[in-house]
Amino acid sequence: MADRRQLNLNLFILSSGHHEAAWRHPASTPERMFDAGFYIDLAQAAEAAAFDAVFLADIPKLDDNIEFNAAGRLDPLITLAAVAGATEHIGLIATASTTYSYPWQLARAFATLDHLSRGRAGWNIVTTDSPPAARNFGLAGNPDAGLRYERAEEYLRAITALWDSWDDDAVVLDRAAGRYVDPAKIHHPGVDGAHVKVAGALTTPRPPQGYPVLVQAGSSDHGRDFAARHAEAIFTAQQQIGDAQAFYRDIKSKAEALGRNPDHIRILPGLSPFIGSTEEEARRLEQEFNELTNPAFGLVQLKDFAYVDLDDLDLDDLVPIEAFGDAGDVTNNKKSRTQVYADIVRRERPTLRQLLHRLAGARGHRVVAGTPEQIADTMIEWFDNGAADGFNVMPPYLPGGFEVFAETVVPILRERGVFRNEYEGATFRENLGLDRP
Repeated sequence: MADRRQLNLNLFILSSGHHEAAWRHPASTPERMFDAGFYIDLAQAAEAAAFDAVFLADIPKLDDNIEFNAAGRLDPLITLAAVAGATEHIGLIATASTTYSYPWQLARAFATLDHLSRGRAGWNIVTTDSPPAARNFGLAGNPDAGLRYERAEEYLRAITALWDSWDDDAVVLDRAAGRYVDPAKIHHPGVDGAHVKVAGALTTPRPPQGYPVLVQAGSSDHGRDFAARHAEAIFTAQQQIGDAQAFYRDIKSKAEALGRNPDHIRILPGLSPFIGSTEEEARRLEQEFNELTNPAFGLVQLKDFAYVDLDDLDLDDLVPIEAFGDAGDVTNNKKSRTQVYADIVRRERPTLRQLLHRLAGARGHRVVAGTPEQIADTMIEWFDNGAADGFNVMPPYLPGGFEVFAETVVPILRERGVFRNEYEGATFRENLGLDRP
């Protein structure tokens, strides 16, 4: 049992929970969304369960239809800096965009978080597909995917050069000689690319981890290629084990062809569990949340991914297959989340109401309703059959949805020998089993 491969588990903290109606349910606490204590309490609970990390997503725009959903959010990096001081072991992953930020600024911010947390920072790298976000930064429109990923490649080269701008032993701290650093061990990157230009070194010594852990969440063609080259953990959305296995094989084989060790990439599908003492109880809980949804909110979200106008559909009309029919498949797709929706429509032939309920739980990530044993069974099935290295746990409501998972599912995973009892490493990288660059 000691040689059994171990799951990696991450807690994805999103407002009052991942179900779009969570804020309306009495088991959630939307009034605490802008309170540092909310994030600290959740991170401490995840740390007590020996989770690898907590994760905060971000997009630099106010969500549409905020009237109907608790959709505001704090700055992830600043929030996780507060969490760092109240935790000791758990990794801290923040989303930041390569399209709407500068490498020097972001390199210093993540280096700072890594220092403040003593080696627990992670960066979820996104390229941001959002015209409203572009306008928030004074741009007329959003660059297309090809240009965004070209910039991301340059950006990542620049930001790692900045993290390397101080050698590990640059600080000599020789009080007697009055010498603080060895200037020969500080380097100025001098990056002069088509999209990114950076002149000088950081003001911050090299991060304790060398680089914060590099995370990526895009599953489109461009996103998968980028992930195979650079990512050390990948957040992804698959509904079926076969699709997850195909994605897993695709990423690992691409990485190996590039000379990377595929075992140094952790693939973590999203999992949003409704947990009950019986399967019937869990399904009733899921239905309880679905009945709190507002179709007007769900429709606005869905329209961003549809290829046809859905306004003329009644809620009980079947969703036409062509609504998402140009999305491709799991290993060849134009827009990753559209492909997930297309698969649901083709496989299940839902009405519009059913599709809205289907997506309300976690925006296309896998929603499972069952007993703790059933949740553990499905996790281990994916883990043992080449579909996942672990999971991005997305509780439908917070904080209670995570408390139930930690109290009921985690002990089963430990009994079955697939999840640790305590941390073994000092840094996020070490706990993931990743090398220090």
